[in-house]
Amino acid sequence: MESKGTGKEAHILVFPYPAQGHINPVLPFSKFLASKGLKVTIIVTPSVKKLVNFPPNSSISIERISDGSEDVKETEDIEAYFNRFRREASQNLAKFIDEKKGWGAKVIVYDSTMPWVLDIAHERGLLGASFFTQSCFVSAVYCHLHQGTLKYPYEEEEKSTLLSLHPLLPTLQINDLPCFSKFDDPKHLVSKHLTDQFINLDKVDWILFNTFYDLETQVAEWMKAKWPIKTIGPTSLLEKHKKLGNDKNQIISLFEQNHKACIDQWLDSMETCSVVYVSLGSIASIGKEEMEELACGLLMSNCYFLWVVRASEQDKLPSDFMSLASEKGLIVNWCCQTEVLAHPAVACFMTHCGWNSTLEAISCGVPLVTMAQWVDQQPNAKCVEDLWKVGVRIKGPENGTFEREEIARCIQQVIGGDNADELRANAWKWKKLAQDAMEENGNSTKNIEDFVVQFFNMSLLLT
Repeated sequence: MESKGTGKEAHILVFPYPAQGHINPVLPFSKFLASKGLKVTIIVTPSVKKLVNFPPNSSISIERISDGSEDVKETEDIEAYFNRFRREASQNLAKFIDEKKGWGAKVIVYDSTMPWVLDIAHERGLLGASFFTQSCFVSAVYCHLHQGTLKYPYEEEEKSTLLSLHPLLPTLQINDLPCFSKFDDPKHLVSKHLTDQFINLDKVDWILFNTFYDLETQVAEWMKAKWPIKTIGPTSLLEKHKKLGNDKNQIISLFEQNHKACIDQWLDSMETCSVVYVSLGSIASIGKEEMEELACGLLMSNCYFLWVVRASEQDKLPSDFMSLASEKGLIVNWCCQTEVLAHPAVACFMTHCGWNSTLEAISCGVPLVTMAQWVDQQPNAKCVEDLWKVGVRIKGPENGTFEREEIARCIQQVIGGDNADELRANAWKWKKLAQDAMEENGNSTKNIEDFVVQFFNMSLLLT
């Protein structure tokens, strides 16, 4: 369905959480909505306003509201951050909507970790769509935490199965569950922040997940029995959709990218399936000892590698590493991950296993070596190894530090081990299913188009 409606009856607000991993999945979704005739306004906070821009003639506009971050002079603890963000963002979002009543916006799509947006929307006659940027699998674990059928802190002495989401899914033990221990968070506010996604979900008008149905069929069906969820991903593949026109490849990056050095001058010179791509994301930070183990593990694997090491992390590298790695590796501060993963030279992806990275690798048919650190990464890694069978999980010893021998072993296993062909075949299978989901008649595309139809119909009722 493609509507020509514009103006009041076709205006939608989109309010992502102000972090790179939450904004990037929403951008292609917003552009797809715009391609269907909706006027889209993306609401951002000061920290990301300068990073997101669209052409002057675009049907997407950017508006800023304050979350109070520009007035913060000292480092905040977790409690102060959450309190300040919710207080300031909620007040300024309400003020923004009140001041823009003449726009005639009828719906706001908001990040699921900000459930308070729904109350603000409903009080002002707007409908609300909760956008989940993590998997159905992980969200189901949060749901159990919210309901009290699983309790955090977990009982560390309990070594038997803690949770079974579905008879056809792997059972979960402590090291498979979301990890919050790396946070200085005695009140467990991070876990509460994530479980609160479910506090008013029964009142939400739409629930959207950046995943695809074939990847998470069992959990998606379990959730559908409780809420009207729609799987609409992988949204990164929407960038390839022919209807997006000249607005393609719009992502934000907190770090400067060097496409020429990374791809044109290096990856293009490598043989097919010969390079390990290594990136632990935009937020997670590992200690100096663990950085040394990772560096030495890469060298021990004897494989070519492209390693993203943020500038703030480079002083943790061993002093002689750059010279030792000069013939085998390239280190960059940042790169366009989707382009790297799509490159034929990439054989596998060593990742922290955040959901965006995991889904991008699956969408590109790239096997994974997972080095999970915190929050959703442990259950994602469990799925990668035991459910989707597209990679291996680096096992950490009791002290929590990944060791070089284990890192090298896992890389070699994925690239040339006994089951390397099976891992790559599975990766290509999921890649095809991901692409099918985003085709014109694919499940995810139809779900987005159903959302658009429902949006127009419900907007007319609210007029």
